[in-house]
Amino acid sequence: MDMIYQKNNVYWHKFNALSRYFLSYTFSGIMPYYIVNEYPKSGGSWIGQMLAAALDVPFPRNRLPMLRPCIMHGHFLWPSTLKNVVIVWRDGRDVIVSQYFHSLFQNEKGNKILVEKISADLKYADVKDTRSNLPSFIEYIFKGKKYPKFSWLDFAKKWQGNSGAVHVKYEDFRHNCSTQLQQLVGALKNRPLSKARAEKIEKIFSFESQSGRAPGQENSNSFMRKGIVGDWKSHFTNESKEMFDHYAGDALISLGYEKDKSWVNG
Repeated sequence: MDMIYQKNNVYWHKFNALSRYFLSYTFSGIMPYYIVNEYPKSGGSWIGQMLAAALDVPFPRNRLPMLRPCIMHGHFLWPSTLKNVVIVWRDGRDVIVSQYFHSLFQNEKGNKILVEKISADLKYADVKDTRSNLPSFIEYIFKGKKYPKFSWLDFAKKWQGNSGAVHVKYEDFRHNCSTQLQQLVGALKNRPLSKARAEKIEKIFSFESQSGRAPGQENSNSFMRKGIVGDWKSHFTNESKEMFDHYAGDALISLGYEKDKSWVNG
């Protein structure tokens, strides 16, 4: 049984990823699994926790997947045969900042292998200097496509507008969590989730309850680092803006995060 739970070695992580991939694409509409699918660092873990509580099914995290109805959290690029899919969107600029910290600062969720690999690739003299490092990190993530092997833009191109999935935004959940949760459950199960139950779940899984900090109080070595929307503004320089716009500026507009390109020079 001990092998079921996370081991911080490359073989366990690869086997876990392959198991989730196989089970999700084979049994998502049969078991059923409820697939919470995101580009990494988009808030899928948080939304998956709340959805599990609302549907009264397990959410296996940091362990191998379960052969029973549950939340299956993943980073799947191809729609293919996936059923019961929730796509979690988040502003790609906030994603890249969150990804930076997750890639270069060890946290309690066992990201040591990832940090060692990316640190060896980038060799930053001072990883805390986000404003200087972000332009090259943005290029590394979008162009290198190593961890994961696809970019936020690739994910957007594959999933945006997919009518077979339920689409939610991290920002909407931060703004009005209980209402968004009610709508999500209704879309998936066609059954109501009471406002009182939704508000109770929101409170249990709030940033404050899980981290012990108020949103905006940062801990760079925590998986739950800061818990706010728009943090990219504190870390992006003009060069970072230009770099992100070069790779994914059009996706920001098509997903509704910007109306035009004026943010680049703003």
